[in-house]
Amino acid sequence: MALRPRTAKWWTLLALAVWAGAAAAQKDPVAAEVAASPEEGSGPKLRFHLESKAHYRDSDDFILDTRFVPPVTPVPPTAKLRAVNPGSHFELSVLTLLADATWSDDLVAHAKIDFIDLHDRNPTSTGRKVDVDEAFIRFGRQADPATLPARSGAYLKFGKFPKFERQNDRHLESYGLVSTAFNRFTDAGGEVGVDLGRHLYAKFSATEGNPVFFRDPNALAGDHGTPAFRQPFPDPQLGSGVLILYDAKIDDLNVDGKLQLGGGVGVRFADEGGQNGVDLLLWGRKRQLARTVEIEGTFYGGDLDLFSVGTEPNLLTIHGDDKREAGGNVWLYLGGFSFFGQYVDQQIAGLGRQGLEGEVAWRIDLPLVLAVGGQQLFPYIAPAVRYSQLDNDFRSVRANPAPSLTWDWKKIDAGVRLGILPTIDLTVEYADNRFILANGTKRKNNEFLSTLRVRV
Repeated sequence: MALRPRTAKWWTLLALAVWAGAAAAQKDPVAAEVAASPEEGSGPKLRFHLESKAHYRDSDDFILDTRFVPPVTPVPPTAKLRAVNPGSHFELSVLTLLADATWSDDLVAHAKIDFIDLHDRNPTSTGRKVDVDEAFIRFGRQADPATLPARSGAYLKFGKFPKFERQNDRHLESYGLVSTAFNRFTDAGGEVGVDLGRHLYAKFSATEGNPVFFRDPNALAGDHGTPAFRQPFPDPQLGSGVLILYDAKIDDLNVDGKLQLGGGVGVRFADEGGQNGVDLLLWGRKRQLARTVEIEGTFYGGDLDLFSVGTEPNLLTIHGDDKREAGGNVWLYLGGFSFFGQYVDQQIAGLGRQGLEGEVAWRIDLPLVLAVGGQQLFPYIAPAVRYSQLDNDFRSVRANPAPSLTWDWKKIDAGVRLGILPTIDLTVEYADNRFILANGTKRKNNEFLSTLRVRV
């Protein structure tokens, strides 16, 4: 298996630069004063935050005999598709450092570094525990969805950043099927946005493109192809997960591959205060799949390599090496009410699938009853419901270690977020995760998740 060469992590240097600048400002009282109230021509305004998330998780048990015999000796039993870590568990999933440098509205830099990274690690037991999730610099002003810019303008963003069609104001800690499959993780490269007046806009991107891999859409991604699987067939501590195809994390910048090109056009209307607005976006992306992409912690390769195992022919009927997506988004805000919807049509080497996702949420500000340290106790409550589905137009051509890649899925996430203090909140939610096996059998892989988030 030919691997892409490992390359420099240039976004790490950007993240460390922003972090170091923030730290220096805190140590230097003069710099700290400038950061608090910058004047024209002064240094950047520097801010950093720490955030942690702790969970109680209760996951259903799921097991399915796949009829796939792994190509190892001695000949083992058939592989099984298993829930990653069923039962009840308390866990700390992530510690996050966020750093921002603002010279003006037209020049900002941002970095987000995750430690532990339990829910994003793939494989769960051997994936990277430290991840530079975001690191970019932006020239020019970028309007938030469903808000009006002050005037026509443009921006250029370079680094590692969220895709422009991603929902960034999620109201639950879980992810829907569409947000997992297509835009859970940041991409790396450049993006240009142009405001054509206040209501029309266009966006263009040239990026590396996230490698195609697989994971469970619940909290834990699963273990697959870890070093334990090179031994006589084991009974691993963590299961494979019930897997779907998705765009995985970018660990290293690959400068010798084909760029992924994307573009979108949108229209938006909003009031001047930004409390009420609607935003419609049509977008598309295309790139050439790599022969293989190294995924740290597993002997499986990403992109085209994922569809074969050892010397086995392709497990799915693929044609060519193109990957493309076309879709549409809608953002709607009416005071405390919000709706986000997304539709995606995708082709991966001739494998077609469609995804649909919609989330309704309502933030309700609560009256002041109690205060702690001058801050309101229980300032808001925000219920949310999200529906998502994936419909696959392909089937396995032979016994497959991950037959769930071909199943049709439906997922309903429902929960509520309670603000405890302005910097502390608790989210309680339940995922009703249903799919239809190739033989027409309906199965579930449900999960309860509660999350305590603290930010300082």
